[in-house]
Amino acid sequence: MAQVKKQPQWLAVDAERVTVRLSRPSEANGVQVDSLSLRAPTVRDIRQAQAGGAGDDEQRELNLFASLAEVGVKDLEGLALKDYSRLQAGYFRLVQDDEL
Repeated sequence: MAQVKKQPQWLAVDAERVTVRLSRPSEANGVQVDSLSLRAPTVRDIRQAQAGGAGDDEQRELNLFASLAEVGVKDLEGLALKDYSRLQAGYFRLVQDDEL
């Protein structure tokens, strides 16, 4: 019998977007927010993030997440590490292939 992976309470995923509830409010685009959403990426998004990251994997990821969340890179850099880790986990759930 296959185990069902329980989704964390702070995460909401659908086909087009993932929403992550932050552990504490943070500033995004000059406004205090308690959650961030990432839209599903396109190939263009990945290529643009790579072009702006020039050999720096962390910068590429920040560029990509900022684009998908429609916030500035500085906003993401201001997140608590726990909340950035939640964004990473949400992104990987969003882009993973559907299980058979």
